[in-house]
Amino acid sequence: MGLGDPPSCETAAYLRVRGSLELKCLLESTDARLISETISATFEKLHSQVNAESCVFVVTGSPIIIWPNKDFQTIPEEITPQTLCKDIHQWIQKDDQDSAGRRSSKKKIKRKTEASVINLQLMRDLTTPAPAVAPVLSVKTKKSHFLSAALPMDCVIQTTSNDTVKEAFQRLLTAMTDQLHEMEKVMLQHMKGTTLLVPEPLHFLLPEPNGLVTVVYPAGVPDSQLEMRRQELHRQYELPNDRPYFRRANVYHFPNEPYKDGYLRNPHLALTDPSLVDGKVYLVQGVYSYHHYMQDRMDDKGWGCAYRSLQTICSWFRQQAYVESPVPTHKDIQQALVDVGDKPASFVGSRQWIGSIEVQAVLSHLLGVTSKIMFVSRGSDLGSKGRELANHFLTEGTPIMIGGGVLAHTILGVAWSETTGDIRYLILDPHYTGAEDLQVISEKGWCGWKGPNFWDQTAYYNLCLPQRPKAI
Repeated sequence: MGLGDPPSCETAAYLRVRGSLELKCLLESTDARLISETISATFEKLHSQVNAESCVFVVTGSPIIIWPNKDFQTIPEEITPQTLCKDIHQWIQKDDQDSAGRRSSKKKIKRKTEASVINLQLMRDLTTPAPAVAPVLSVKTKKSHFLSAALPMDCVIQTTSNDTVKEAFQRLLTAMTDQLHEMEKVMLQHMKGTTLLVPEPLHFLLPEPNGLVTVVYPAGVPDSQLEMRRQELHRQYELPNDRPYFRRANVYHFPNEPYKDGYLRNPHLALTDPSLVDGKVYLVQGVYSYHHYMQDRMDDKGWGCAYRSLQTICSWFRQQAYVESPVPTHKDIQQALVDVGDKPASFVGSRQWIGSIEVQAVLSHLLGVTSKIMFVSRGSDLGSKGRELANHFLTEGTPIMIGGGVLAHTILGVAWSETTGDIRYLILDPHYTGAEDLQVISEKGWCGWKGPNFWDQTAYYNLCLPQRPKAI
């Protein structure tokens, strides 16, 4: 299984609210029990803020403002408690509109697993007039600690097409209350004297029936120190102990949020699966980055395709949280081959090709990942490998590097019919030299389904099949 599926775009959407709540309290003692009581009392005040009439939700990119605890008051008035959540989308300015509301003429490709998200900002209404009272100044001299922290609230609920706005926002308020309870628990568990760690809510997309789950971790505590917590979560959600579902690198990436590194993720999700008689589709599991010629200010056109395929594989292991090391550069890859004794020192900085055996060696040396090598004496025999390739994607789910002749490619999946033997290969082509344009990449076949004739029928091929580590 993969790491879960987002809700169907046609039947559901995520409602996500983000904002800060100010945690402020005066610690007049260093006694752990009294500190805990003070912090708990402060969290009670935060619960009151969430349930107060001054709690406001602003729908990002729209004129919609909602006071859920104030008789569900809204702006504009057309939004009523009985409005369906899905109807909010028509008020939100889309990414393909300019500031004047004009639509871009460029067709936007929709990924088949892309869920719709309604983003909200959490705010407080401070315009309510307070009763007129005379200020009172009181001075007390006492040694104490003043604790102040901005709690990063980040709550998500899944809605259906039949949910009304009022129903959904009530559930959202409940989720915020639950998140405050989790934050309090984490803060108290990791308290050291008067030093407290800020809680950090993270979202993870788990296999069904779990879906999207929010977990609160203490900020600044590395994953290596949270293994017991992850073990608890695996038991709670009945997950196997050989997949790192709850490491930070596995947090769910919401649609329309750009990745800071600029690489495209999972371009194959924009494609339509091929239709084969009695055929099934077996795909890479999880997230990878598309690495290809001419990226990173590196001119490797004509010799770097296997390096780029290896980088895509390394990105998979990094983004599934099996490793924390960055994706290796061409120089890193060459140095690794020198270090293991496979190449002479002069290999570093050269423009020499590498193949599947070298990819296997680098994965082992830099990532500690083992790989199987599949030998195919000629390209025409690749069509008989459907069962083995399907089993790899079903059990391991990692990208495959294939090298033959002077070319290397990345295999991301197969469509295979057990009854007819008909097969199609999902190929990610590292020879692409253009910009990170998903439309060009998918429409021009740089990521696409290929038939058996895609391979040189007489060439010798080696396939490197990386194995998934067993780790929680």
